[in-house]
Amino acid sequence: VQHLIEKCLIFHMTKEECMEAVSKHASIEPVITSTVWNELEKENKEFFKAYSQSQSKEDRMSEAETSEMIQKMISDSSKDSPDC
Repeated sequence: VQHLIEKCLIFHMTKEECMEAVSKHASIEPVITSTVWNELEKENKEFFKAYSQSQSKEDRMSEAETSEMIQKMISDSSKDSPDC
């Protein structure tokens, strides 16, 4: 799950967008993604502070682009390791 969240961060997704995308494309319950995200925030406070400040609509991908990238990411990661 952490790997998928890291990919979501690369795509400038919000926590909610990440939870929805991981749920839709990897069939992982949103509560699991939220829990891991919260733990990452605790461990990396400065990063997440800067991340939340840098997010703007212009920097983010469209929903279609995001879906396409996440689907590719899921298929790539399932090729690399069958155990998520």
